[in-house]
Amino acid sequence: MSKLEQIIVIEPPYDLKFKGPFTDVVTTNLKLKNPSDRKVCFKVKTTAPRRYCVRPNSGMIESGATVTVSVMLQPFDYDPNEKSKHKFMVQTIFAPSTATDMDAVWKDATPDDFMDSKLRCVFELPTDNDKMDDVDATKAAPVLNSNADGTSAPKPISTSVDDSEMKKLMDECKRLQYDVGKLSDENRQLKDEGLRMRKAHRSDNIVSSSGATMSKQHSSSSLPSLLVVIAAIFIGFFLGKFVL
Repeated sequence: MSKLEQIIVIEPPYDLKFKGPFTDVVTTNLKLKNPSDRKVCFKVKTTAPRRYCVRPNSGMIESGATVTVSVMLQPFDYDPNEKSKHKFMVQTIFAPSTATDMDAVWKDATPDDFMDSKLRCVFELPTDNDKMDDVDATKAAPVLNSNADGTSAPKPISTSVDDSEMKKLMDECKRLQYDVGKLSDENRQLKDEGLRMRKAHRSDNIVSSSGATMSKQHSSSSLPSLLVVIAAIFIGFFLGKFVL
């Protein structure tokens, strides 16, 4: 018995393209459409399961419905000279209309019931045109004043906030300059007061020294006078004794 032809429509049908740079997670969508009148179960498999994250990696597609599968390539060191050998396979089977347990559907299926589609992975680096488009989009973004749904976009923050902050800084600088000037004046007054006190203390020392000198002179001058008086008394005493 020949193998069944794939019933679902896969987009893209052959290549899964991942556009770098690959320093971050790169996501590519895979659309699965069921054009038949029966339910279809699917599984997405890869030859490099550690390099990719697939959500959802399995499920059931109702008749006429479409499922979008996100394939996320993990960051890695890209070598342009190395060709990608990674492949994906989308495997499907018809499911009974009353089926609710997919595990049971896959378990009961035979190899002849499987329908397979293979896709290869293609890695691409961004071109110069892509870079220019990103730059143009970045420049145009601030110009927009409304969103696609008609709501107002957030307005850029006014520079008045910066002006007010600058004014506060200027006022603070002026206040600090005033405080510095005031402290300088107080320091100058303290220095002048200290000079006056030192001069006054020096004058007091000079006056004290002068008074002490005069006292000594007076004492020294009065001492001979006292000796003369005492000598006169003794002389008068002796003279009176001998005369009598």
